[in-house]
Amino acid sequence: MSGRLKDKVCIITGTGSGMGRAAALMFAREGAKIVGCDVNAATAQATLDAVRSAGGQMVSLQPCNMAKRPDVDRLMASAVDTYGGVDVLYNNGSMAYFAWLTDMTYETWSNTLREEIDLVFHACQAVFPLMKARGGGSIINVGSVSGKMAYKVLPALAHMAAKGGVIAMSKQVAMEGGPFRIRCNTISPGLVLTAQTEAFIDNPEWFGPMRDKLMLGRVGLPEDIAPLAVYLASEESSWVTGADYAIDGGTTAW
Repeated sequence: MSGRLKDKVCIITGTGSGMGRAAALMFAREGAKIVGCDVNAATAQATLDAVRSAGGQMVSLQPCNMAKRPDVDRLMASAVDTYGGVDVLYNNGSMAYFAWLTDMTYETWSNTLREEIDLVFHACQAVFPLMKARGGGSIINVGSVSGKMAYKVLPALAHMAAKGGVIAMSKQVAMEGGPFRIRCNTISPGLVLTAQTEAFIDNPEWFGPMRDKLMLGRVGLPEDIAPLAVYLASEESSWVTGADYAIDGGTTAW
């Protein structure tokens, strides 16, 4: 442990699996005090056990649905009650629903926006006064390659709208947070191996066109994303705000 996040109180959403779990483990190794959450209580508990078994400090609220404001407020209260405040908010958790334009129902559209961009709004708004009281903080929102480009094999209309919105709104949050030393940046991953993407990656007809966009020839792993989140959470990035970081194996560089 190098202590890059020593004693920083870090909320990480979606810690039950994938990028959230990888971040919880890495943040803990760097000395953070972690407040996790997930809609899946069992997987969230597994991450909590793993972090504590490795000697890290963590509490977790589960089940917790960040698309519901009362759950967001409970998560913020848990951070304050347990550790006294919030230094970092990593808005990692989300859920997308996919359909082509002509097949998409309004329910599919609105569910994706609620569970990919509304939850970011709720968390950013709720954490702002806590970070003001702390004299500053770092908000890390998760965008996506899909917020910038389309894939022929991915029916991502609602997902693209939501993630493009996250990238755009984060610049506004950065501007509003600047006078209070509250930074806001986005991480925009490409195709990452998670429980949600694994079945698609195993399908050659689907994965072939996706692989063609990967300069490095492989999908990302959750552990590829976590180091960037650590950097943005740390004081090393104290002059970085309003930025979007592509971490996509070269996908958007074509």
